[in-house]
Amino acid sequence: MKYSYNELAKIIDHSLLHPTMTDQELEDGCRLAAKYNVASVCIKPYAVKRAVELLKETDVLVGAVIGFPHGNSTTESKRYETELACKDGAVEIDMVINTGKALSGEWDYVEQDVRAVCDEAHGHGAKVKVIFENDYLTAGGAGLSSDDFKRKLCQICESAGADWVKTSTGYGFVKQSDGKYSYQGATEHDLKLMREACSSNVEVKAAGGVRDLDGLIRVRELGASRCGASATAAILDEYHRREAGESAPSSSGMLGQGGY
Repeated sequence: MKYSYNELAKIIDHSLLHPTMTDQELEDGCRLAAKYNVASVCIKPYAVKRAVELLKETDVLVGAVIGFPHGNSTTESKRYETELACKDGAVEIDMVINTGKALSGEWDYVEQDVRAVCDEAHGHGAKVKVIFENDYLTAGGAGLSSDDFKRKLCQICESAGADWVKTSTGYGFVKQSDGKYSYQGATEHDLKLMREACSSNVEVKAAGGVRDLDGLIRVRELGASRCGASATAAILDEYHRREAGESAPSSSGMLGQGGY
């Protein structure tokens, strides 16, 4: 294998965010994260304290989502959510920008919104990942093309103190022409763009659509240091199968190529 198990497992933020997850499922998810020794769990704010208890004897970090999934809370609400999550033991914060404000070109608002969360988190020793929800940005906005819009967001987030920029929540569903809702999540195009738009001081996280080992490897090779995943067990079990020389089939593993 080109990469060690630890190199790949420590990219994964195990996602425990589905709206229907019960407390038991959240606890089971924390135990799974410990078993596979991933980078972190990304968990609902109310469950942070319990996750910290369950993972205290491991090196799996606990992260919380803020303003999730649509980013429409007031800045003060996001800041206070961050304060509470950090006091409960979260050491990573995944916040969502106010997409409507960004599409309106209210860049000062967006920067202040991100800065408030970053300042609060950093005051507690926590790091911040800022989510763009790229599926909502396919047409660009505020007079900018889609790509230039994302580059602008990267610059604003870096200026505001973000530690990561992140492609998606995994819940950014867009209504299609047939009336159904779907999303792409992380694409190769966007990961390349976001990596190039930030300095080395800011890392990149992929989220949405990475469901197998080949996809995880591709994320790493595109320069992302973290990847949100709910298919953690399947991804890392496949690693062990390949390491053992088994030829279990894998899906294509490719992220969406496209670009917006």
